[in-house]
Amino acid sequence: MKRGRRRQWWVLGIGILLIGGFICELTQAFSGREPSRPPHVDPLRLEAHVRMLSETLVPRDHAHVAHLDGVAGYISEELRKLGLRPFDQTYQVGERTYRNVCVLIGPASRERVVLGAHYDAFEALPGADDNASGVAVLLEVARALAASPPATTVELVAYTLEEPPYFATRHMGSAVHVRALKATGVRVRAMLSLEMLGYFSDAPGSQRYPAPLLRALYPSRANFVAVIGRLGGEGIVRRVKGAMAGATVLPVHAMIAPRAMPGVDYSDHASYWDEGFPAAMVTDTAFFRNDNYHTAADRPETLDYARMALAAEGVYAAAISLARR
Repeated sequence: MKRGRRRQWWVLGIGILLIGGFICELTQAFSGREPSRPPHVDPLRLEAHVRMLSETLVPRDHAHVAHLDGVAGYISEELRKLGLRPFDQTYQVGERTYRNVCVLIGPASRERVVLGAHYDAFEALPGADDNASGVAVLLEVARALAASPPATTVELVAYTLEEPPYFATRHMGSAVHVRALKATGVRVRAMLSLEMLGYFSDAPGSQRYPAPLLRALYPSRANFVAVIGRLGGEGIVRRVKGAMAGATVLPVHAMIAPRAMPGVDYSDHASYWDEGFPAAMVTDTAFFRNDNYHTAADRPETLDYARMALAAEGVYAAAISLARR
């Protein structure tokens, strides 16, 4: 009986997923693209950031706190070069001190848009795509926002401790960050998690999905960036997809899915969902296309920096759109 009920719920969930994905894709197709002219992002700068994190400042897992501090220092220094004023958010896990690196851009307000990417890596692995790529995009979006400030406060955060053994616990850097915002009465208008944004392929069949039926809705080639949200979060996903699609020639696809669908809540945006704030993930879809995920092969030379730059330009446009009054 229980097995039959689980099967019914799974079928229902897949149906909702397909309908949600179809509506999100179709609605965006007919609603038009949100025009934007983002500043050019240099692929060579993105590559330099990725190589620094995945070749020089390694390992950067939870056990190597001094190395994590080195990464945090690098991120802070890159932000200072842009004329920004980053600050650390430190917290204790046992006897160890970890830190998020934060910076505010735009006019002061009690409401803000948050863009975040985790800088730690799984075990002692290079973590070029996961997630040096997300941090590189975050830094270059910071460059663009510093030159053209948004209408509302945008907070950029480089998180620590996204990876196991702290994944999905209260010790994740994003969980610490959002709890602090909520405790001080800051309202998060929207949060975007930048999670793995560097791996692309034009090979047929290079893109996989958590459910076979999704192949009827989405491309078979891993040549796009995805905006992922949960059921009930259609608004932010549609807004982000529209802004990104209007700013870049890189294909952008959106998916609304139940949180129980594998991969949907596998990053820092889930921490903001847990506190009741709207959030979405912008991603290259991680292990659904990149076989180097959580292996020693996740190296800088495997990434496509030209398309990563297009993704960064799209993220900048999304940030500007979300911050618009």
